Amino acid sequence: MDFEQITYSVADAVAVVTLNRPDKLNAWTDRMEDEVRAAMRRASDDDDVRVIVLTGAGRGFCAGADMNDLTVKSDEGAESLPSGPPPVFDASARRDFQKRYSYFPAAPKPILAAINGPCAGLGLVMALYCDMRFSAPEAVYTTSFSRRGLVAEHGVSWILPTHVGLSKGLDLLLSARRVSADEALSIGMIDRICPSGKLMESVLEYAVELATMVSPRSMRVIKRQVWNARFETLDQAIDVADIETALSLESDDFREGVSHFIERRKPAFTGR
Repeated sequence: MDFEQITYSVADAVAVVTLNRPDKLNAWTDRMEDEVRAAMRRASDDDDVRVIVLTGAGRGFCAGADMNDLTVKSDEGAESLPSGPPPVFDASARRDFQKRYSYFPAAPKPILAAINGPCAGLGLVMALYCDMRFSAPEAVYTTSFSRRGLVAEHGVSWILPTHVGLSKGLDLLLSARRVSADEALSIGMIDRICPSGKLMESVLEYAVELATMVSPRSMRVIKRQVWNARFETLDQAIDVADIETALSLESDDFREGVSHFIERRKPAFTGR
């Protein structure tokens, strides 16, 4: 797919997917949705990519759904909803992670959100489905939906309380009030605030460390374990861990993990 509303680049084993409609604060469109999915597929399938970063061009991360699209949906009503299931990102993943927007957890590599500015509505939903969220100090967050006459869309009723708790999730969804980066950090909606002007530098530093110092196989399995554990009992999670531990002991990355530590050198993990 040719990219028109995003950009895609790879360096140091890190793929950067940039929402690229800066004049619209990167408002989300159907075209952007298709391009982001295609970029995530490309990065997931590329052995030279070990970590994915999602960010926005200009002064915004994503202002939510494009208002022109919302106007059309307002005129068309329920007829504007997509028909048929979305493309399956990973057929072996839980059905929970095969929905239209919930597929980020099915990607086999860590996805880091670099939130550089306003993050609203569907933009916030996508950020919450990322594995970690890094924020610029000036970023502002809002769920938006209730102030547009909408509901908690695309699984945000599950993913937001997962991060912030039930009552805080209800507060943010019911009021759709604006939340500063400081408050977002304090309630667990984001993971860290980066120094002013150094968001991408900070995110890429962390991403490169993951890409060069950590086993890709370990990251792949751990990510799947942690997301799936949201639906498991402790007993089930332990059983899965026991199975995965036995498999990891047979892996090339385990042997390399031991060897590079003993030999006091940088690792050369292959992901196998």
